[in-house]
Amino acid sequence: MPPPPPEYREERSARGRMNPWLDALIMDHGALRLFWTNLGTVMPGRAYRSNHPLPMTLRRLVRRHGIRSIVNLRGRDPRMGAYILSSAEARRLGLVQLDLRMGAKTAPPVALIEQLAEELPRLPEPILIHCKSGADRSGLVAAVWLLLQGRPPAEAAAQLSLRHGHIRSSDTGILDLFIARYAEAWPKPFLAWVREDYDPAALQAEFRGRRWANLLTNRILRRE
Repeated sequence: MPPPPPEYREERSARGRMNPWLDALIMDHGALRLFWTNLGTVMPGRAYRSNHPLPMTLRRLVRRHGIRSIVNLRGRDPRMGAYILSSAEARRLGLVQLDLRMGAKTAPPVALIEQLAEELPRLPEPILIHCKSGADRSGLVAAVWLLLQGRPPAEAAAQLSLRHGHIRSSDTGILDLFIARYAEAWPKPFLAWVREDYDPAALQAEFRGRRWANLLTNRILRRE
């Protein structure tokens, strides 16, 4: 098994005194990501999405798609093996990395959408958006990226799909409802709708995931 990057040889996982590779592959289910990247094209040449890339995956995506920036939706966590490895590789490749921590099972906060609107246009393109599995948070931010480009809600909503493992019957379906509510106001500009009309508390009260779907996403798939 490869040793950890030199700058992290003294780093230890939050899940014990563990080699970052062991933490990433076993505790974070990264062994599945050796073969399955859940890669999707948001807009050719400009934006892509995936699950949390391992270093070799990141190198491959840079070669194939010219990735210049990473949007990591799991937040900055220097104790997480997957974060240690992907962040070190991103630095080695000269990529810009934006670390944002967000959830997939609650109404997106207004402040988060405004932060995305401020930060995303600053990133060198093409960008790669990733969370853990590439199903829910990556789908939402890919959708928001499209809406910020002025694309229609139907196109943005397609980023939240079963093809990427998104299960809208679970609590993560609140992300679909978020896009659906904006669709009712379209063609009003997206940011104007977020600032003037969107009510996260009301959206949260309106949505309830189904028990069987939550069992699947939370207990079996171990979604964050």
